[in-house]
Amino acid sequence: MQRRKWIPLALLRKLLILAICFIAFVALFSVRIHIVPSSKDHRFNDKISTAQDLQSWTRELAPPHLSKAPLSTPKWNGTRGYLDYQKLWKPPSNRGFLPCAEPTPNYTTPAESRGYLLVHTNGGLNQMRSGICDMVAVARIIKATLVIPELDKRSFWQDTSNFSDVFDEEHFMNSLANDVKIIKKLPYDLVNETKVVKQFISWSGMDYYENEIASLWADYQVIRASKSDSRLANNNLPPDIQKLRCRACYEALRFSPRIEKLGKLLVERMRSFGPYIALHLRYEKDMLAFSGCTHDLSLVEAEELRMIRENISYWKIKEIDPIEQRSKGLCPLTPKEVGIFLTALGYPSTTPIYIAAGEIYGGESHMAELRSRYPLLMSKEKLASIEELEPFSNHASQMAALDYIVSIESDVFIPSYSGNMAKAVEGHRRFLGRGRTISPDKKVLVRLFDKLDQGLMTEGKKLSNRIIDLHRRRLGSPRKRKGPISGTKGMERFRSEETFYANPLPDCLCRREPAPALNISHIV
Repeated sequence: MQRRKWIPLALLRKLLILAICFIAFVALFSVRIHIVPSSKDHRFNDKISTAQDLQSWTRELAPPHLSKAPLSTPKWNGTRGYLDYQKLWKPPSNRGFLPCAEPTPNYTTPAESRGYLLVHTNGGLNQMRSGICDMVAVARIIKATLVIPELDKRSFWQDTSNFSDVFDEEHFMNSLANDVKIIKKLPYDLVNETKVVKQFISWSGMDYYENEIASLWADYQVIRASKSDSRLANNNLPPDIQKLRCRACYEALRFSPRIEKLGKLLVERMRSFGPYIALHLRYEKDMLAFSGCTHDLSLVEAEELRMIRENISYWKIKEIDPIEQRSKGLCPLTPKEVGIFLTALGYPSTTPIYIAAGEIYGGESHMAELRSRYPLLMSKEKLASIEELEPFSNHASQMAALDYIVSIESDVFIPSYSGNMAKAVEGHRRFLGRGRTISPDKKVLVRLFDKLDQGLMTEGKKLSNRIIDLHRRRLGSPRKRKGPISGTKGMERFRSEETFYANPLPDCLCRREPAPALNISHIV
């Protein structure tokens, strides 16, 4: 009888031993297995870099979804997480404003063409973008057939890209078919025809184009615009012309399919880390040379930039006082200053940051302090493999387009300098009602940074509160576009206006009336 009682216990012991062995085997097998990309997969590093590994600015970084040990994403559970979200990531209210770029009821199809408008764009990607959109509106005003614009190949970047390399040409033409007639090339019989080459006057209104420019059709069949940037006034244009500019910029001027594809992939990889900041760190050689800003640079670096400015003939201003320039808030923030700024705003060191920029001047020597605060600095070069980026390399406009896409889709966008890219992204995000766009008040910030350098202030709660208060109304919420600065005259008056593409309100953003509530009982 005693023996029979022990039999079940012995069986139970054996079952427990087998179960423990099985669990140990499964655990051991799970540790050993890992994903091995096939030859068709991207050739990334085989692990996520640690903070120490990230000291190499040029190292490729594996996206989280291909890594052995993906980084944890921020969690918003609990009261503290909710407060952090409200403070750091919550988009500003759109105050009821929504896109309204549709034409008015009086809008008609394109009038019969009187001739052809050739356009030579100028500047970098975003300068060319706004110029192309202006020329769409100009073609409508002067009743011209627009020939697909020629991109700038002679500027600082020496980019050989054609329109179709950067933009979706077919989509552009089809989207604007009811606005302007657009063709890919000038008709063969007009190629050798005498053309009038004209540099349109900046910030011109309807009268200038309807009278002075349109009068050229009497003598010429082809008008060539030698520059396209800022050739149309920001304000006081008919509503349908303003709405056309928005349709051209935010609907028709889409990037080429291969740029869109990789851009969306970069966004997906950034989102693998959680909510992210897109930082347009305009600390590149061309920007510093053009602006004359040399703060925190060595004498050798400052001289190199001065020589670049001296040798570029179309940069008119040669002698620049860097101290005065910085005190007026006209210099880009340095990477070190950006780090102080982000820390003061409350962003933790684990915040993923996408660096939307070209090659940072001085490389790691100027990035070290920002990286010490925020180790998770990403870029297209780190998120994509060499093979993925190869078709776009040596094409500054195409690489900038990738940065543009990741910046538009970011949870927070912060430009270190209020240049063309910053204005274009800010305006596009305003139009879409997309996320936070924090515009640093550089004029006040540099005074605070100087106090830190002089030991008159320390980082901490006082500085943080000051900077947060300073930027409460600089988060990208809808507001009416600013007009000219009081007291300015002539061209300076137009130059002082907020640009149309930085803020398309009121022309292309409207408050929509809510639909009347349905009387359910009446319907029943």
